[in-house]
Amino acid sequence: MQQSCWEFKQCGREPGGLKTGELGVCPAAIEKRADGLNRGTNGGRCCWVVAGTFCGGKVQGAFAAKLANCLVCEFYKKVVQEEGPALVNNRDVLNRLG
Repeated sequence: MQQSCWEFKQCGREPGGLKTGELGVCPAAIEKRADGLNRGTNGGRCCWVVAGTFCGGKVQGAFAAKLANCLVCEFYKKVVQEEGPALVNNRDVLNRLG
């Protein structure tokens, strides 16, 4: 498995993380339907399509509402670069998350 968003961002919102008491567990960290996508754990390598992630100091909404922020995120860029043509496209992720 590759590095997950919570490891890269060091947000502390993964299960058992330092900030879960204050901010709660991040939905990307527990989104089991996304497990394995982009070689990640749960939604950790496709966090941009998971609603309710906490980025930039605030909770982010649905995919369409947060995509502009995600496209400039260093973690998003890292996953795109690492996965290259094997990157699972957003439509496939959204379909899997139903």
